[in-house]
Amino acid sequence: MAIIDEVVKEIEDWQGKNISIHPLSGGLTNTNYKIEVDGKPFFVRVPGASTELLAIDRNNEYHNTKAASEAGVAPRVLYHLPEYNVMVIEFINGETMSKDSLNEKGMPTRMAHAIKKLNQGSRFLLDFNMFRLTEYYLSLCSDRAIKTPDGYTERMETVKRIEQAMNVKPLATVPCNNDLLAENYIDDGQQLWLIDYEYSGNNDPTFELGNTCQEMQFNDEQIAEVCTAYFGEAKPNMIARMKLNMIMSDVGWGLWAAIQASISTIDFDFWGWAIERWGRAVEKMDSQEFEKWLVEVTK
Repeated sequence: MAIIDEVVKEIEDWQGKNISIHPLSGGLTNTNYKIEVDGKPFFVRVPGASTELLAIDRNNEYHNTKAASEAGVAPRVLYHLPEYNVMVIEFINGETMSKDSLNEKGMPTRMAHAIKKLNQGSRFLLDFNMFRLTEYYLSLCSDRAIKTPDGYTERMETVKRIEQAMNVKPLATVPCNNDLLAENYIDDGQQLWLIDYEYSGNNDPTFELGNTCQEMQFNDEQIAEVCTAYFGEAKPNMIARMKLNMIMSDVGWGLWAAIQASISTIDFDFWGWAIERWGRAVEKMDSQEFEKWLVEVTK
């Protein structure tokens, strides 16, 4: 019996009711479903194969999803089945966003406001640090002979310089999603909901901002709009932190994609994504602005 069928049978409130199961597209780590129970929709996520290798802590995810819901930016957890690592979540009727829709006028401001609302909520269970996660992913690739794009290990000295510069004047950590790609925003017409807390944890807010700017491939004007909406002004040192974290977003998630290319059963070109992300990171590290960002974040 498939896990989703077992999950449906485990929920007592659903017994004896008319149930239909509809697979949803788009998940890069897991399999997602819309379950209709007597016509009422629910969202269920079933973890993918070997996702524990990606440093996903399911207890952390459950705790943080509830905290994000209490902050008013994530849908409610209605049922939790820890033996399956499954949550049944309130189904949000809205538009799953895309890179194009989030590049429309005014969206960077809406995104920043939603992120700030999450960041001002209750602290999450665990911390998240992309520098440590990158080290873990690299060691995993080494241990399992997983192929990485050319030049990764040679660039780790540059990554150390980024961390050292940002640690001169570190920001207080706040609860962050840390994985706000376009599909993790849902617009119900009134607010933007933030979903998927697999990689959530307390983190530097400029990683959250920089990561999502990188996912949307925002230009400098849009990055400044996000910074202004979040901090009240486009501060040069915060812009620089966001820019450096845009690099770290591609460094870390590029390794994630390389690992997924090796272990995932999902039909997606993870290796192509790894190459694309690493190429963007290298381009920024080699840019004339890079040294200026390293200086600016220390001010």
